[in-house]
Amino acid sequence: MLPTGIDPNSTEILPVAFHPVLWVAAAGVFAVIILQSVIYLRAIRRAGAAADLTDQQVSRAVRAGAVAAIGPSLAVALVAISLLPLFATPAVLTRIGLVGSAAFDVAAAGLAAGTQDAQLGGPTYTQKIFAIGFAAMTLGGIVWMLSALILTPILSKGDQTLRKVNPAVMTVVPAAALLGAFFTLALAETTKSPVHLVTLLVSAATMGLCLLGAKYLKKSWLHEWGLGFAIVVALAVAYFMTTG
Repeated sequence: MLPTGIDPNSTEILPVAFHPVLWVAAAGVFAVIILQSVIYLRAIRRAGAAADLTDQQVSRAVRAGAVAAIGPSLAVALVAISLLPLFATPAVLTRIGLVGSAAFDVAAAGLAAGTQDAQLGGPTYTQKIFAIGFAAMTLGGIVWMLSALILTPILSKGDQTLRKVNPAVMTVVPAAALLGAFFTLALAETTKSPVHLVTLLVSAATMGLCLLGAKYLKKSWLHEWGLGFAIVVALAVAYFMTTG
């Protein structure tokens, strides 16, 4: 006997999309996130004292990290908005809280729906297809998390080995990896349209000005707010270029 309102062949997905089990799962995900944040903040305080950092320096670093998180957070919010029409609030909160890749989520759900000769959001998008698509997204996210759980200790051992061979290597490798990743992502965006290219150049110029201002004007807060300013200015430029 299925719960009231649950019919695998019904195209009304709201009864299953807003099922209490999904709300509980979403609440559990965010409870874990909040708990982790509290644990990390406490660990930062302890590590700061061990590294001879003052409370002011630790607070400044935490504040800088919070400001730097604005951009990724906006991206996650946009991902959530794009997924809401397909999967509704509880499922989106659960997925975004764990992975947050709209491209992966939609692709996985689309492939899963295709195996049933159905289409996401179309006339064949039934409660059964919703469940299959959501299961595909969840299984993919589980593999990502398990990979991180398994590979992190292995990579940590490699890190320790490299530090013993040449400590300078591990000061260069992380920075080079980050620069390579961000450069690759940025370069891929510039090929889409002139607006993308101008947006990238404007954001880079804004960030550069903030860093120069922080150095020569002795305004340390520009370090913390530089990324936020770059994002806002770049978004404004992109908006006026596309609507002008």
